[in-house]
Amino acid sequence: MTSLNHTGVSHTVFRLLGIPGLEDKHMWISIPFLISYVIALLGNSLLICIILTKRSLHEPMYLFLCMLAGADIVLSTCTVPQALAIFWFRAGEISLDRCITQLFFIHSTFMSESGILLVMAFDRYIAICYPLRYTTILTHALIGKIGVTIFLRSFCTLFPIIFLVKRLTFCQNNVIPHTFCEHIGLAKYACDDIWVNIWYGFSILMLTVVLDVVLIFVSYVLILHTVFNIPSREARHKALNTCGSHVCVIIFFYGPGIFTILTQRFGRHILPHTHILLANVCMLAPPMLNPIIYGVKAKQIREQVVHMLFTKQSLWSKN
Repeated sequence: MTSLNHTGVSHTVFRLLGIPGLEDKHMWISIPFLISYVIALLGNSLLICIILTKRSLHEPMYLFLCMLAGADIVLSTCTVPQALAIFWFRAGEISLDRCITQLFFIHSTFMSESGILLVMAFDRYIAICYPLRYTTILTHALIGKIGVTIFLRSFCTLFPIIFLVKRLTFCQNNVIPHTFCEHIGLAKYACDDIWVNIWYGFSILMLTVVLDVVLIFVSYVLILHTVFNIPSREARHKALNTCGSHVCVIIFFYGPGIFTILTQRFGRHILPHTHILLANVCMLAPPMLNPIIYGVKAKQIREQVVHMLFTKQSLWSKN
């Protein structure tokens, strides 16, 4: 489907191919996608339910974790159902407006998750470096303001992308070799000059996600400096253990993204479907692994999950 404007013919409908080169294996590929999505939905929903219903978990660290779990649900829901529709029903047709909506939510949620990981690092910094002032600094009012700020940062910085993409004329190929829409991946099919899109996308990446990584690194340098000045070995171990879950989540969130960028930059001989699979890992791995990591490493979360499961099991046995 096309529409006519002052510059010529512009596509208004695109077709997502899924993973090109592996079309005959789409049904098998859908299995890990579905399992990951179910784990992400159930795990993050359980985290949110436990944190919101247990007053003992209404602490800054767990409230930030609740925000992260909510963002994980949105991120996985933006990508996986679309991918499964392509794998199962070859339903890859997507309108331009829907494509722009999808890329907006994917990029803004990814940026929000990065911001949440930054404030979680700040939370650990306050807890370890200023333990006596922890509750007076990170009040519920401040946590609410931080949450709103993270959302507004993502929304305001990515909102112009909607208009940057809408202004383009898509007179080239309308077949996208991917499972979801993303900014430059869509813009490169335009006949117009997209240097504004490229530089704006690069600028917001540097000023948000890259800046978040730098600030997280600085936070942990300060944390390690404080920890290694603690005389008690047991106290040092306890302080480092409180950061373990967060460090694991950081690695699984930024790691696949960094690896994907490196393969795109230097892996010129890597097959295209490998890049697409890696991009999907960036969307699938964090939402699936985050609740597992916190469920295993965070003692209070683990205790609440065990209590909930065993309580239900005892009720069922009585009935």
